[in-house]
Amino acid sequence: MTSALVNKQFRLAARPVGMPKNSDWSVTTEPVRDIVDGEIVVQSIYLSLDPAMRGWMNEGKSYIRPVAINEVMRAGGIGKVVASKSTKFAVGDYVSGATGVQNYWVGAADDKTAAFYKVDPKMAPLPKFMNALGMPGMTAYFGLLDVGMPKAGETVVVSGAAGAVGQTVGQVAKQKGCRVVGIAGGKDKCDFVVNELGFDACIDYKGGSVKDGLKEHCPNGVDIYFDNVGGEILDTVLTRINMKARIIICGAISQYNNTTPVKGPANYLSLLVNRARMEGIVVFDNAARFPEAAAEMGKWMAQGKFQTREDIVQGLDNFPDTLLMLFEGKNFGKLILQVAQE
Repeated sequence: MTSALVNKQFRLAARPVGMPKNSDWSVTTEPVRDIVDGEIVVQSIYLSLDPAMRGWMNEGKSYIRPVAINEVMRAGGIGKVVASKSTKFAVGDYVSGATGVQNYWVGAADDKTAAFYKVDPKMAPLPKFMNALGMPGMTAYFGLLDVGMPKAGETVVVSGAAGAVGQTVGQVAKQKGCRVVGIAGGKDKCDFVVNELGFDACIDYKGGSVKDGLKEHCPNGVDIYFDNVGGEILDTVLTRINMKARIIICGAISQYNNTTPVKGPANYLSLLVNRARMEGIVVFDNAARFPEAAAEMGKWMAQGKFQTREDIVQGLDNFPDTLLMLFEGKNFGKLILQVAQE
């Protein structure tokens, strides 16, 4: 019987204008229903908070349908199976998938939207499966290698370098023999990127000129730019790209809460002059290859060649304020909400 379990859920109450506010959410509680054959109940332990969540709140065509009004907010998570009538997962299994912002997920074990798969806490601590061994890491790995196609000796620039995607991009690039320059906000983050992640340099966009930093640290230009922020930083990097440069568009966090039209790149003609290429990356396109990436990055972790940092906040009730940390630059590393004990 699961009806004794109470499920608290954060649902989208209104489509945000600018930064999400408390009135954009409704909080509901309901008993967890009994399951039928083929179904499971997953108790959420960790929830992944990602910049993409802001886009999922908007109505309109995108790579994934928007979260509907009154629907549980979409989020990836790590959880534990606490009830099962499926041969796919047993009680006690740890799984990763789209749990949503709630205490319990209930449904078919093979639900394609949730896309649950087992994770092994003996392989790595569970939060790592929200970071380099999860969706941010997959985004970084396939975006850099498949779209960026790095070659040893090339210069790679990464914005949002201390964040979940950026820290993985830079370390994968170093493993491939590249010179790596990060862009991050604040001295502490830049020190972390250089001293712990092994980047060659990091430009503090809060403490100085990005343009001057690129001139200093990329004297021979930029071969690959992995863009997580968009806006003025993208425009500035475009003035420094080399012939046949590759620009990977992963995100544009500087633009997500605009109440005016998104600012596009004013310097896009640099792509023409340099015969360069700009291409987007959507992680779901590479889902069948996730084990390949996890195996390689897991090997680097075991060899001590790969570091990750997670910023873990406690408590489901703190979801609205914790989400805003992403857009205020307050998180340091992959932002995770812990909602239950392992």
